Amino acid sequence: QVQLVESGGGLVQPGGSLRLSCAASGNIFRINTMGWYRQGPGKQRELAAVITRVGSTNYADSVKGRFTISRDNAKNTVYLQMNSLKPEDTAVYYCNVVSINGVDYWGKGTLVTVSS
Repeated sequence: QVQLVESGGGLVQPGGSLRLSCAASGNIFRINTMGWYRQGPGKQRELAAVITRVGSTNYADSVKGRFTISRDNAKNTVYLQMNSLKPEDTAVYYCNVVSINGVDYWGKGTLVTVSS
């Protein structure tokens, strides 16, 4: 059994910041990539940011320069620092972990609402 526990979502005003965390635990083989996806109201789920085990990152164009993804391999934890938040960043953010043998794991999601 593998569990991904997300935290850090909430309500924030435009221009504000939030930090999401996701800790993986359980019977998980060695982790390869860790990332965050998001699904806004009436939209499809999309990639926000991803980071490989060696620290290579990739961001959606819409979040470049505002979001920063990082990870702690010893803790099997991935973070997403979100700055200069905009109303269009409102979404459920899902943690995704892929093991080196290709197994995909998803968190239950954490809601981020950007509104004044």
